[in-house]
Amino acid sequence: MKNILLIGRLNDMLKDINQYISGYFHVQLSADQIEVVTGMLKVVEPDLVIFSLIGMYDGHDAIFQKFQNEFPRTPVLTIGTQKEKDKFLKYYQSQQFENLIRPINNRRIYEAICTKLGMKPEEETREARQQEDERKKILVVDDNGPTLRTIKGMLEDQYQVSIAPSGMKAMTSIGKRRPDLILLDYEMPVCDGRQTLEMIRADEDLTTIPVIFLTGVSDREHIEPILSLRPAGYLLKPPVKETLIERIERALEEADQRED
Repeated sequence: MKNILLIGRLNDMLKDINQYISGYFHVQLSADQIEVVTGMLKVVEPDLVIFSLIGMYDGHDAIFQKFQNEFPRTPVLTIGTQKEKDKFLKYYQSQQFENLIRPINNRRIYEAICTKLGMKPEEETREARQQEDERKKILVVDDNGPTLRTIKGMLEDQYQVSIAPSGMKAMTSIGKRRPDLILLDYEMPVCDGRQTLEMIRADEDLTTIPVIFLTGVSDREHIEPILSLRPAGYLLKPPVKETLIERIERALEEADQRED
């Protein structure tokens, strides 16, 4: 499945688009801030980018410049009124940028994505229907970009994989799309694994999600505090693919048994 980076303010329209196209593509959400977009691009290699122009102003020009200068081969679709498009009119002189006038339905957005990527909508629909409903959703949380990419690559053939570069971003991601399991880095700045797990468990709707810690330190003094949090397990980094999948499957099976 192709990777789509969806950028914009989190509103009902963006949520609706995300829900629809997630049935056909791997979608990552990003706030419309240059710092956030830059951080996402360190861990995500999008095949296509979608901008919601709602609320964007001249100060967002840096985001457009970044894609024009650093990712000139990545197609960019924007969704906005003619007036919203006119604020960034100079970028539409190249074939990289194309605007879809809103209001627009999700099917038309999906078809425009397929056109940009050189795909046939009917074929992508069949593939998505075969894969989407069957695969478990895994959220990987780590502040290290290469680690996120490596683990995503290990898992994405078997699971629906989302990534988050911080604990706070993880909570935002969970609120938009509830995962079946979370792989959580224990050592993160600002909001570490312990704090993130405490936030997850503070929400009654999320307490049943199994959480497996990832840690780069193996000494007893470090491991004991991790085990005291009663996670579904822990793995040392860098994880071995076979061991990682085996531990995920065991945790998912245990979670299913508890629900039964």
